[in-house]
Amino acid sequence: MADTTLPTTGSRAALRSLWTTQRVWLVSALILAVLAVFAPAQAGESAVFTGAALLKTAPYLVLSIAIAAWAGATGADNLIAKAFTGAPLLMIVFGAAAGGLSPFCSCGVIPLIAALLAMGVPLSAVMAFWLASPIMDPSMFVLTSGVLDLQFAVAKTLAAIGLGAVGGLVVHLLSGTAALADPLRPGIGDGGCGGSKVRAPKPVVWRFWTLPERRAKFAREATSTTLFLAKWLTLAFLLESLMLAWIPAETVTATLGGEGLMPILTATVVGVPAYLNGYAALPLVGGLMEQGMAPGAGMAFLVAGGVTSIPAAVAVWALARPPVFALYIALSLAGAFAAGVLFQLVASLT
Repeated sequence: MADTTLPTTGSRAALRSLWTTQRVWLVSALILAVLAVFAPAQAGESAVFTGAALLKTAPYLVLSIAIAAWAGATGADNLIAKAFTGAPLLMIVFGAAAGGLSPFCSCGVIPLIAALLAMGVPLSAVMAFWLASPIMDPSMFVLTSGVLDLQFAVAKTLAAIGLGAVGGLVVHLLSGTAALADPLRPGIGDGGCGGSKVRAPKPVVWRFWTLPERRAKFAREATSTTLFLAKWLTLAFLLESLMLAWIPAETVTATLGGEGLMPILTATVVGVPAYLNGYAALPLVGGLMEQGMAPGAGMAFLVAGGVTSIPAAVAVWALARPPVFALYIALSLAGAFAAGVLFQLVASLT
């Protein structure tokens, strides 16, 4: 007789743990399994496409992984404290530049933001960093150059810094209003361990390989970054293969192509719910641009999605009061649209 007993509590917990830690790999495997049953030819084509795409981007992957591991091993992220000293306008500029160029992971930004605000750093400078940080970092720059092109990577970096600077300036001009007087929600502390990067920044160890613990940290960072990028890019290239196979190019061109403002506006709005992950979005945008998506629309999608993606928005909502959250979202969408328009203008002139 077949065993019809339900899974034990331990088994269910193990399944939940497996889903929580490996859900991206599981989704990719599920997609291929479904394709193998219902569209075997497409399953083979998608697997070949994904493997070839990963192989093509391998040099950029290796470089981006090395940059991320180097930043963690040397402690270069401790230099962020220097961006928040000086006159308010200077802090805004440095905060935007630090956000656009620093190698912070998304999980480390929120406690750092809490620490900055709790320590009395002006919201204008913090907002500049906050807006720029999710859009670009050194690893993202390398991968954007490889998946899209160098011009797009440079433009996205400038968009990140520009959005941060303009957003910080807007907040500075509104800083006298009651709505922005107390940005943090009640009970939010000083950012915990993330705040130590600002309160007591440790010295940067550039020759990290001379210290065993730093070498070990480099290895850990390289391993975690490799697994992170591999799982997201595998899923992204797999989805790109299906998009290229099943979404007619004329549909993309009609919706997101052309020279007008509507494609950019559409991409800005669609970028909020459709954004997966900063790295995973690159192949998808690349595939859409091959089918006729306007360059400006691609830029707007990446900028809007990076700043207002659901995980990022939820984190901001949990940290900041509603008026600050609303301003964050408004600045993000307006800045993404402006970045798309400017990039489209530059692309049309070149």
